[in-house]
Amino acid sequence: MTIITLAQLSADLDAGKVSSTELTQEYLQRIDASEHNAFISVDQELALTRAKDADAKRANGESSPLLGVPIAQKDIFCIDGTQTTCGSKILENFIAPYTATVVSNMHDHGVVSLGKTNMDEFAMGSSNETSHYGNVVNPWSSKGATLVPGGSSGGSAAAVSAQLAPAATGTDTGGSIRQPAAFCNLTGIKPSYGRCSRYGMIAFASSLDQAGPMTHTAEDAAMLLNTMVGFDSKDSTSLDVPAEDYTTQLNDSIEGLNIGLPKEFFGEGLKPEIATLIERAVKEYESLGANIKEVSLPNSHLALPSYYVIAPAEASSNLSRFDGVRYGYRTEEYTDLVDMYTKTRSEGFGDEVKRRIMIGAYALSSGYYDAYYSKAQKLRRLIANDFNDVFKECDVLMGPTTPSTAFSAGSNSDDPVAMYLNDIYTIPANLAGLPAASIQAGFTSAGLPIGLHIIAPYLQESKLLNVAHQYQKVTDWHTLSAPGASAHNVGEKA
Repeated sequence: MTIITLAQLSADLDAGKVSSTELTQEYLQRIDASEHNAFISVDQELALTRAKDADAKRANGESSPLLGVPIAQKDIFCIDGTQTTCGSKILENFIAPYTATVVSNMHDHGVVSLGKTNMDEFAMGSSNETSHYGNVVNPWSSKGATLVPGGSSGGSAAAVSAQLAPAATGTDTGGSIRQPAAFCNLTGIKPSYGRCSRYGMIAFASSLDQAGPMTHTAEDAAMLLNTMVGFDSKDSTSLDVPAEDYTTQLNDSIEGLNIGLPKEFFGEGLKPEIATLIERAVKEYESLGANIKEVSLPNSHLALPSYYVIAPAEASSNLSRFDGVRYGYRTEEYTDLVDMYTKTRSEGFGDEVKRRIMIGAYALSSGYYDAYYSKAQKLRRLIANDFNDVFKECDVLMGPTTPSTAFSAGSNSDDPVAMYLNDIYTIPANLAGLPAASIQAGFTSAGLPIGLHIIAPYLQESKLLNVAHQYQKVTDWHTLSAPGASAHNVGEKA
C-alpha cells in the first residue's frame, strides 16, 4: 500500500486535485473503521468545519504548505471546547477552556485537527498499556501476536502508521516520540528543549517535556515542525530565537559529515540483529561521504537512574493539581477533605502514575532531597557535559533508538524496570535538552521495524533533519506500509 505523505497532500491541495473537505472525510472514515484504538476522541463536526474554512481560503487565493491538511493531536494538548484526558480517568470529563500554543500555531497555518490520540496515562509509559482508554494496537502486529506501539505517544504512532492520519503530534519526556516511531516504522523528532511551547500541554516533567512531530518522512517532519515552533510568552521555558524554515537545508550534501558512534550505545542489552541493522545504516552514511568514528559518553549509564528520580519528582509536583476540587474526577463518597483527596487520587490515577508520584514524593521529601533529587541534577550536568565534549569533534551522533523491537502486549506489564529499559538510549538527549530523531532503518528477520537514533547539537534541528532526509533519499524503509494500515486510497481522484 502506498504511503501518503504531507508533502504529497500539500502538492495535491495546491494543484486542486483534492479538497481539504474530501481529505478530512476520508481520514475520518478510516478512523471510524479502524480497530487499533488509536484515538480517544474525534470531533468530526469541528474537523470538517476547519476543512471547509481551508477550502474557502484556497478558493480566495490564500496558500500555505499545510493549509487544509488533516493531522492527529496527542490527547495531552488542550484544545478549547474539546475533551482532553491525557489518557487518564481523572480527566475523563475535562473540557479544555483554552488551546495549547503548539496546536494554536498549527491552526494558524491552516492545519485541520482530526481528533485526539490515545496515550499512556499522563505520558507515563513505554507501551501505551497504562491508558485508561485501553491498549493501542501496533499496525505491525501479526495474526499471531498483538504488539504494543510504544509509548507514551503510542496512539499517534499507530494512527500515522495505520494511515489514519498523515502525521500526528507527540510529546517526548524520555523517548515518547522516538521509541514509538521506531516500533511503528516512522520518523519522529524531539526538538531542542524550549523550541516548542509547553503552554497547554499537560505537564509530566516540566524540565524534560517537549512536543514534536511524528510523520513518515524527514521532509514531512520539517514541514510540520515549521508550524509548531515559536516563542511563547506564556511559557517561561520557551526560547526567543529567530524562526527557521526547516525545509531549506534538507537537500544539503552531507559529504564530510562527522558521525560519532557512542560505544555505550552498542553494549550489553542491545539485540544483535538490531546492532547489525544499525551498522548497515551507518555504512550507508559512509557511502554518502560521511566520516565515522567511535566516541564515548562515559556518564550515559547514569541517565536512566537520574531520569527516574528527576521525572517522578517533577511529576509528583505537577500532578498535585488533580485533587478533585477544581476540575476532573471526584470520588462519590468521602467523609472529609483529606478522605476526598485520597479516594479521588486512588481511584482516578492508574498504577504506573501512582508509582511515579510516590517515588517522586519520596525523592523530594525532607532528608532525601539532597541524596536523590539534587544528586540526580548533578549527574544530569555530567551527561550534558559529555555531549558538549563529543560535539567538539562530531556533527551528529548515531545509534539504535531502542534495544529491541516492538514487544507483545502484556509481556512487560508486571516488570516496570524492563519497561523503563526501553528508553535507555533516548533518555540522555532529554536530560541534555538536545534535538534527536528516530528514523526508519530496516526490518528484522521477523519483519519488525527498527529505528536509527540521531542526536544533534542544541538548536540544530535543521542539521538533524538534513541528515535524516539524505538517508531517506537513498533508502526506502520509510515507504513501506504496515500490514495493518488502512486499505483506503486517499486522494484517489488525484
